[in-house]
Amino acid sequence: MPEQITTTVYRLHELSASAKDAARRWYRQDAPCDDWHEFVFDDFTRICELIGVELSRHPVRLYGGGTRQVPRIWFSGFSSQGDGACFEGRYCYAKSSTKAIRAHAPSDGELHRIADTLAAIQRLNFYQLGAGIAYRGRYHHEYSMTIDVERSGPVETAMAGGAEEVVVEALRDLARWLYRQLEAEYEYQTADEQVDAAIIANDYSFTDDGARFS
Repeated sequence: MPEQITTTVYRLHELSASAKDAARRWYRQDAPCDDWHEFVFDDFTRICELIGVELSRHPVRLYGGGTRQVPRIWFSGFSSQGDGACFEGRYCYAKSSTKAIRAHAPSDGELHRIADTLAAIQRLNFYQLGAGIAYRGRYHHEYSMTIDVERSGPVETAMAGGAEEVVVEALRDLARWLYRQLEAEYEYQTADEQVDAAIIANDYSFTDDGARFS
């Protein structure tokens, strides 16, 4: 014989502190959305252009059919020892890169340092340095990138000033910078304030222990 069962449900602000934490844990299981990092990737792509890195791209199939080209950037995070970010592309000298980076990110000292480092070693090598950047391995961090530095000019000339090591380390620093931006964005999007706002906006309801009621 059918029975009617009545359940009392609560909105987030009506829950106890421990139940609110349970509700947030439920929401974070699927948050943030799959494309949460797109803004960071877009900004990083622009920064690479200013510094002189042309990111490689690959096609991604769209839900409605067709494809779009996206930069070859990978990352994993944010709690394991091997977490990090890496990318594929080609580096060469970019004129006025130090000024362009400061105009784009006036308060980011690390980006300024990377751009200054690359500009200085290029100047020492008559702006003839280039590097291929390829991803290798199963993990996603700065040491997953194989970086081959070369100097090209009208005559064969050795690289000066330890150029290979300087360029490799600067590009790995760029990957480290990217990872820190991704980590900061993830922490922002999963902070209590953002999670609470999303739960309230979606009008989710819960039982008194914070379990999602559906």
